[in-house]
Amino acid sequence: MNHPQDADKLYPTLALLLLAGMALIWLIIARVRHNLVEPLAHLRDWSARMNDGNLSARLPVPPRGEFRELAMDINRLSDELKSLTIDMDARVRAQTVRLARKTQSLDILYDVASSLSQHGDLDKLLESFLDTFIELVDARAATVRVLTDDGQTRLVASRGLAADVVEKDRMMDTGLCQCGWAATEGGIRIQHGTQSCAKLLGLPMLKRDCQEFVVVPVIYQERILGVYNLFLDRPISAMGEDIHDLLSSVGKHLGLALEKARLDSQARQIAIMEERNIIGNELHDSLAQALVGMRLQVKMLGESMHKKDLRTSQHEVQSLKTSIEEAHASLRELLANYRLKIDERGLVPAVAGMVERFSEETGINVFFHNECRDFSLTPLQESQIFHIVKEALSNIGKHSNARNARILLNGEGKGVYSLLIEDDGEGMAPVSAARPGEHIGLSVMRERAERLPGELTIESEPGEGTRIVLTFPISPAKEADTE
Repeated sequence: MNHPQDADKLYPTLALLLLAGMALIWLIIARVRHNLVEPLAHLRDWSARMNDGNLSARLPVPPRGEFRELAMDINRLSDELKSLTIDMDARVRAQTVRLARKTQSLDILYDVASSLSQHGDLDKLLESFLDTFIELVDARAATVRVLTDDGQTRLVASRGLAADVVEKDRMMDTGLCQCGWAATEGGIRIQHGTQSCAKLLGLPMLKRDCQEFVVVPVIYQERILGVYNLFLDRPISAMGEDIHDLLSSVGKHLGLALEKARLDSQARQIAIMEERNIIGNELHDSLAQALVGMRLQVKMLGESMHKKDLRTSQHEVQSLKTSIEEAHASLRELLANYRLKIDERGLVPAVAGMVERFSEETGINVFFHNECRDFSLTPLQESQIFHIVKEALSNIGKHSNARNARILLNGEGKGVYSLLIEDDGEGMAPVSAARPGEHIGLSVMRERAERLPGELTIESEPGEGTRIVLTFPISPAKEADTE
């Protein structure tokens, strides 16, 4: 049953409900947009800016709601991230600067080591060191002083100082200045300018004073050998925090160079003395005995002339002439041998050339055979072996009456080399039975063998020829190479 009057009342109610529903939906959409969509859009925009490297990007903070706390937490994380990034960049820059300074320090040490490893005398070595170091640290002047036994420091090298200052500063007592204190007590010392030094010398060290005067000990194995000085126009601290380690390392390099120069000089003096002893022995073996014989012949000549024995006198004169010629020949041979240099190609070509000349001069057939493929010795060792072969050939030519001889150079493969020299001559009596003054050449060969170091064995019997065997070890460095 229809009720038109009720329907008329229902439509307005439905319309109101529809409008209310639409308003509610719009309100919900507005709240979702405001509380969810917009914050998510802001979050997406923040993420994009952060990805682009904009660490200053921040989220707008809503006045209320769940996204307010989230936005505040994200902004705090952004601040911490920016702070950490700034701190990391600062540390990276600091490490980069540190590595650059380390690299510069290594370059300086390399250049200094190169300048100190050059060949030459001590003065040239120190001058090269100072030139290199002044350029590397931008110093105005530099000096090197060594500690003497009488409690003074002696100036041994300088750059950038006037000649009169160098002369005045040649010797200085260790108790008067920073140089002496550093040389006796150690430690790097820094003073402002050189006014105190000028008072000691009585004249300024530089026309325009430097800003800092640096004294660094020169050390070798915890032993102070002296000091080196730098005259700087800028504070040493401006060179970096590792500058003290660098200066100390340079001081140790310089100490090593000074000690090496001292040991080289000492070794040269010892080698000269030993060589003089060997030369003296060889002179005794060749000339001294000849002079003793000529002295006896002169005495006999005087006696025959006193007796007016003309025939005997003529015979003694002829014998004396022969002895003089033999002595002269021995002297020329000795001088020629000591002027003889080892072939630049090494020991083997030098021995081969000497054998060829010996065979041509004496007519004795000498066979030289080298069985060492890789033969490497120091120049001193090559010199000793060369002169041992020379002395052995000289003895063969003078005393053996041999027709043939053989020289064999061999590497036994057990860490040693061997040198064999043998002939088919008359041989000789045992050394123990020899008269004083005989077999000086054999003693010279033994002395040279000891300087290798090596061992010399001589085997000989009358009528059976002579056999000489020299054995000497391969150096440790050479053994490592062959392994």
